[in-house]
Amino acid sequence: MWLPPPGFTIAAQPMNSVDLTQHFLIAMPAMADPHFAKTLTLVCEHNENGALGIIINRPTDLNLHGLLEQLKITPQTDTFHSVPVHFGGPVQVDRGFVLHQPLGAWQSTLAVGSDIGLTTSKDILEAVARGEGPPDMLVTLGYAGWAPGQLEYELAQNAWLTVPARSDILFGMPAEERFAAAMQALGVDYANLSDVAGHA
Repeated sequence: MWLPPPGFTIAAQPMNSVDLTQHFLIAMPAMADPHFAKTLTLVCEHNENGALGIIINRPTDLNLHGLLEQLKITPQTDTFHSVPVHFGGPVQVDRGFVLHQPLGAWQSTLAVGSDIGLTTSKDILEAVARGEGPPDMLVTLGYAGWAPGQLEYELAQNAWLTVPARSDILFGMPAEERFAAAMQALGVDYANLSDVAGHA
């Protein structure tokens, strides 16, 4: 998350000009913030109040089995040892977020398009532990947040490329392959990115 210097103000662009909900943000090579260097982020919400996203290609050393145990939820299977928990962003890193498909009916879910949800309530993890969770999911700690106009400013500064999100990239491949797959979907060679600006 880019933080402006003291006294700096961002002129918000008209919000009807851009809505990047359900888009991937691909970090440009010049991205200086270590939280976001070489990251692929799913924008879950983007409106006049700012934007919220989840980094989807940065697994941590913590696995889902360990996270469930920390939350005092007993896993019914050992398979969660192989499911990584991701670093979702630098905001609220002590809080869990579950990206999942289909949307379902959980206690606290933000709809990301018609079929993907971002759930923060514990009931989804309790269902996962019982083997009754959504078939496609990605668990993270933390999220990425932008103030009103901030993401638009960063786009104008060529910090990101954007491409419509695809669930096969989000849920159908390992974390280390997602960035390259999003680049391929955009049709841009990462080696040439220093000369590329804007979005598709």
